Amino acid sequence: MCAVQFPAIGLIWWIGEQLGDDYAYAGAYGAFAVFALACLLVVAPLVLPVLGLLHAVVHVLPAELLAHRAARRTRGPVWAWHLALTAVLGLIWAALALLLWDWPFTTTAPLFAALGVVPVFGLEWLRRRPRGPWAVWLPSLFASVGLFLLVFLGGVLATVTGILEEYEPPVLSAGQLTGTWRGEEGAVLSLGAGGRAELTDVPAESGSADQNAEPAFAVCDGTGTWLLDDKGGHERAGVVVRLDGECGQETYWRIGGTESEPELFVPFGDPDAPDVRILTRD
Repeated sequence: MCAVQFPAIGLIWWIGEQLGDDYAYAGAYGAFAVFALACLLVVAPLVLPVLGLLHAVVHVLPAELLAHRAARRTRGPVWAWHLALTAVLGLIWAALALLLWDWPFTTTAPLFAALGVVPVFGLEWLRRRPRGPWAVWLPSLFASVGLFLLVFLGGVLATVTGILEEYEPPVLSAGQLTGTWRGEEGAVLSLGAGGRAELTDVPAESGSADQNAEPAFAVCDGTGTWLLDDKGGHERAGVVVRLDGECGQETYWRIGGTESEPELFVPFGDPDAPDVRILTRD
């Protein structure tokens, strides 16, 4: 029963990541996103039993053992103690994740606590069913598929109706873009107020027709010009940088991030697996 909920939880995570991705192009239900999700579903029958067993060993079964001991010493049904102790163990695991990996406790604590709800009630239901492997696996299969489809349809409806909003890049003026932007490996892009640009180790389009060419971009130094394109010429507003010399081609830096922490980025190379280069305001 522990593995029943993992496909739905994975789908919730997937939708959240896709809708909140600054650099996504097709949202949570784009063709590539759906294809990648379908690939994950193919390997799910091999992975889910392992994940379910691990979850049972470290979370559900220890809570059940403690629940039986607590029920013998105090009043109350075993399932209630099991549910409460599962939630407590979830909080302990969330605290451990905070200490080891700096995962946000406010997010992981309710998630880890909720992970025990379905197994606890599922165990109580299965105890009243006939014994046998099919009596366990078939209901678990139907429950997992049904829960997955419910989350998928709910995610689609919530997105279409606007309950879940896709990421929207900040709207910046030319004046807000003026200044120094820095990236990896010492890249510095200075956008002047007069439309002049200075580049130091800044990635630029190489001009190669082969999207799989290595490297996917040229690294340029020098001067050039820049302008804000917010008139719909591209899929989102951004900065067009043209160099005066022969290094690289015209490069379109898309606007991302947030209004308080804006970013400029370019996905170089293969559109399905781009090398995303990001500049942040100095």
